[in-house]
Amino acid sequence: MTRATLTISSRNYSSWSLRGWLLCRMAGLEFDEARVDLDDADSRQELLLLSPSVLVPRLTHGDIVVWDTLAIAGYLDEAFPEIRMLPEEKVARAHCRAVSGEMHSGFHNLRSALPMNLKARHKSFKIFSGARPDVERIKAIWTECLDRHGGPWLFGAEPTIADAMYAPVCTRFRTYAVELEPGLAAYCEQVFSWPLMREWTEGALAEPDEIVELEVEF
Repeated sequence: MTRATLTISSRNYSSWSLRGWLLCRMAGLEFDEARVDLDDADSRQELLLLSPSVLVPRLTHGDIVVWDTLAIAGYLDEAFPEIRMLPEEKVARAHCRAVSGEMHSGFHNLRSALPMNLKARHKSFKIFSGARPDVERIKAIWTECLDRHGGPWLFGAEPTIADAMYAPVCTRFRTYAVELEPGLAAYCEQVFSWPLMREWTEGALAEPDEIVELEVEF
């Protein structure tokens, strides 16, 4: 099969691009990275022709085109079953899918109130009341996963799709000084020390400062 291409936008602001990139790297997929500026009308029109939702990331792998992050995860899990991007045990696998799906479809207030910005760091930040339940729900998900599966990742000894889905939340919590109990703070540090996350972050910090912050959907 021909080499894959992953279309992303800003490394600093695009949480969905980060998730898709992590998933592809976790799967061991060899891919070229294509960058699109979603603030540019011509780029948006070009991406619309390629991806009907105009959303990134967008994965092209031979004749296969997938543009939804959770769909990319599902495709990679099928294409590279030996990688075990989901837990092997059936109950844990279902749990992993559920919490990944919840991240994919929910937490809209958190996305709006705490947009991803890897270059920013606030010493304190007042979270508006509408986003607080989202923060507490994520803490509850992490606590349940770590307690049930023993860490250091959400589902045990190795990262899974769930960790890719929640990695941008770790960066948001750090950016906006969200207080975490020690076990959850340790999980975030595990994510930050992940070689893949360090590589992505280095690219984000190297981006020009004049990039306009992207809308939360991207």
